[in-house]
Amino acid sequence: MTSTADRTGLISSVETRLREVGRVVRNSMLDAMPDGDPVQWLYGPMREYPARPGKALRPALCMSSGRAFGGSADDLLGVAVAIELLHNAFLVHDDIADGSEMRRGRPTLAAEHGVAAALNAGDGLAVVAGQVLRRATRRLDRDLAELVWGEFDTMALRTLEGQATEAGWQLDEIVDLGPEDYLNLIMHKTCWYTTIHPLRVGAIIATGGQAELSALVRFGFHFGAAFQIRDDLLNLIGDEAMYGKEILGDLYEGKRTLTLVHLMATATGSDRDFVRDYLRLHRAERSEDMVRTIRALMDDYDCINFTSEFAEGILLTAEDYFEEAFADAHAGPDLDFLRSLVPYVWARWR
Repeated sequence: MTSTADRTGLISSVETRLREVGRVVRNSMLDAMPDGDPVQWLYGPMREYPARPGKALRPALCMSSGRAFGGSADDLLGVAVAIELLHNAFLVHDDIADGSEMRRGRPTLAAEHGVAAALNAGDGLAVVAGQVLRRATRRLDRDLAELVWGEFDTMALRTLEGQATEAGWQLDEIVDLGPEDYLNLIMHKTCWYTTIHPLRVGAIIATGGQAELSALVRFGFHFGAAFQIRDDLLNLIGDEAMYGKEILGDLYEGKRTLTLVHLMATATGSDRDFVRDYLRLHRAERSEDMVRTIRALMDDYDCINFTSEFAEGILLTAEDYFEEAFADAHAGPDLDFLRSLVPYVWARWR
């Protein structure tokens, strides 16, 4: 069993590395932003999310995977920055679609500047991501650059497919879902661009396109799924000051998280009717009392424990796939960092 001291040391070590990568990537993102007018309506809002410290998980995965397979930081940095810029673009649009009020401890762009300005800022960030990627791939030979662009396009489409599926479940009031439906959703919505793509593209650049990618997909999926499930749990049981987003926001939005999927599948009688009626409402129609009732039902039906145990099983599988995915990687700080991410997922509280 991991001691409290070991757990604290693990969290500190991983988050120190993430902060180091985050500072470099954040500065690079801001350097890539256009200057000029209209500052107050476009370029100012575009800079806000990149300027707010985030986890920097995606660029850290890209950089560490690439260097573990022998790549150079100079070849990897621009691609890592492009991934994080697109991530910020997705966040802006997610917050609009979800009606979210907080992002990284501050009001969302839509809440602060209005939906129209936020939409433009999100579109602008996606454009700049493409510009940064184009400059980064000029360092590579033509075939490798084409491969990297193909990976980037695939990642973006998989993410949009997941986003559309999640929105469709809410729009069409779909409630009869199981864990396999949830896992298929986050494979597209979360895992592909959070873990699978950064790991793959880093290895591709480092090996000139020769890396064995299927094992990286298997590890990336299980690691990414556990990361997302932990994030879902933190939205239910975390501390808002540390979490940086609206606690219980997923319940207000009616997101079909694994915990809510389990509640829908196990609730009986009037409880089941209440959950189904609740999910037919729009966010503005869901009162605090309703949300608190749903949260209490999750305790009554042991949904939190179910979700925790489910994620632990996925993490154990991720540990096995890690060794397969990085069998040819070089020992050193980058490989150590990647290996430490699996236990970190469960130890983290933000």
